[in-house]
Amino acid sequence: MSTCATASHNAAEPLAGTSATARTWLLIEQTGPWGAKALTDSHLDPGLGRALDAAADGTGVRIALIRRPGRHADRHGVSRRRLFLAHTAPGRSWLRTTTLTDPGAALGLDFAALGAGEHQGIWEPHSGDPLALVCTNGKRDRCCALLGRPLAAELAADGIDTWEVTHLGGHRFSPTLFLLPYGYAYGRASAHLVKSAVEAARSGRIALDHCRGRSAWDRPAQAADLAVRTRIREYRADALDVVRVEALPSAPAATSAGSAGPAWAVTVAHTDGRSWQVTVEQRTDGAPAPASCGAPLLPPARMAVTSLTAADPA
Repeated sequence: MSTCATASHNAAEPLAGTSATARTWLLIEQTGPWGAKALTDSHLDPGLGRALDAAADGTGVRIALIRRPGRHADRHGVSRRRLFLAHTAPGRSWLRTTTLTDPGAALGLDFAALGAGEHQGIWEPHSGDPLALVCTNGKRDRCCALLGRPLAAELAADGIDTWEVTHLGGHRFSPTLFLLPYGYAYGRASAHLVKSAVEAARSGRIALDHCRGRSAWDRPAQAADLAVRTRIREYRADALDVVRVEALPSAPAATSAGSAGPAWAVTVAHTDGRSWQVTVEQRTDGAPAPASCGAPLLPPARMAVTSLTAADPA
């Protein structure tokens, strides 16, 4: 079996708690080829790419390039391009869009405010279907191109609002999917899975099958959210929020099955007033797998939920 196939179909590694982390996303349409660091290695002006990267640094905004599925002509001149802004925090998710001739106008955005979830009325609300973003950047990882591009093409042919995107992390889970506005990521995605996830998102719900987590939170909180959702069968996107993440003393020494790492106590709250305490530990007890195509086999660091208890009502 090829490295790509091994990376994408190793079902032994859990998906929960592996999503890219960002509360707000800025997506810029850029046709043509993408390099490994697409913001500075594509037909987007590299100086602009560096400036955008610097402007977003530390603000909670993540920038990615997008393009429609299909053949990508090696074109430098793009007259107009689509941009999206999305905030993924529960209860405050939004998705806004515009079309610009000059992507440099994005440097005028208030990145600090956007990272905090304040769009200040900029651009127009996106009124269409959820956006399905499929990672296809073969220069970053060839699995994403080999597995992601056929998936993106099939979704687009079926009428789903699909974009190819430069990087979602977790190459070993290719093909990887990210849905906006709620910001849940998926791995080992099939067309059937994506269609179910998009249909759920249309009604403000979350499909849990192959879900990696919500990008608004760090990895322990992503795992805790999914564990509570699974326990109580809660699928409404904004019904749960992570209200506290507290680092705990390290777990006991490594066992023969693998090493234990950091641990966290995560408080997950429901809009109806219920809450749960979830203990999450980082472990490296899974079967060795490559982090990306051609990478050496290493035990993956996974988020393990070791306890989940309902909190006593106040």
